[in-house]
Amino acid sequence: MRDFPSCFGETGVQVADSSSSGASKAAQNLVTCLYQCKLRARSCLITVSWTKNLMGQSFGVTIDDSSCQSLCKVDIKPWLFSKRKGCKNLEVESDKIDIYWDVSNAKFGSGPEPLEGFYLAVAFNQEMVLLLGDMKKEAYKKIGTIPMHSGVNLIARREHILGKKCFGAKAQFCDWGQLHDIKIECDTVDLKDPCLVIRIDSKMVMQVKRLKWKFRGNQTILVDGIPVEVFWDVHNWLFGNAIGNAVFMFKTSLAVEKLRSNQSVFDPSVLTWSHSQRFKDYQLRGLGFSLVLYAWKND
Repeated sequence: MRDFPSCFGETGVQVADSSSSGASKAAQNLVTCLYQCKLRARSCLITVSWTKNLMGQSFGVTIDDSSCQSLCKVDIKPWLFSKRKGCKNLEVESDKIDIYWDVSNAKFGSGPEPLEGFYLAVAFNQEMVLLLGDMKKEAYKKIGTIPMHSGVNLIARREHILGKKCFGAKAQFCDWGQLHDIKIECDTVDLKDPCLVIRIDSKMVMQVKRLKWKFRGNQTILVDGIPVEVFWDVHNWLFGNAIGNAVFMFKTSLAVEKLRSNQSVFDPSVLTWSHSQRFKDYQLRGLGFSLVLYAWKND
């Protein structure tokens, strides 16, 4: 079985097979989000990648049209004093795409994403397409456009988490659901029979025993009353080098069973975060939200 794909267009970074200790440290400072938006009254995909290094935070924006053809890609390095707020103006096929941002007063946690005090906006021919952050009034005033209609959906998110035996993340699996705490517990040191446990809001929702025989697999759990398919691959933890990473995916989908019925075995190239046309077709049909977690063990 192939590794879970970790690429997403040209902004992706393949880390699943990395053997460098520096890779795990760099990986935790990368978060990538995929949004389904409206462009020319048709669906488009906007990828926002947040990164952090010794120089500070930066981000990139990639826009694909409904046929998954890349329209533009912009990388912003706001650690430069003059770049902490500004705009980038592009012309694509006689259309105007403007990217505005203000992170001059942004507050960050341990990761590369700003938590508050910022905005990142994408406008197409002066019409707002995507607006992130809590400074929405400031963004509309700056761009001089009316508030956009609803229709923006976060359909996939990829991030890297570190830990020794426990790995934590947060996710909102549906628009009407709450933000949940996800905890992955797995001790693989000097244990003859490791066990994998996943908890949602401190409640155990999944347990995998005999992990050396079941180091890859999938299971369905219920969150907010909807089915969430959980895929895991902990081969590197059990049989790889000491700093290898495991991969987990949580996918909500009303059509999971239909997709699974078309496959005799789990093929992660279909349901994971890949750049393939097939995956994007599934996401554009509104089949749910995917969270991909790369879990690195700390020494």
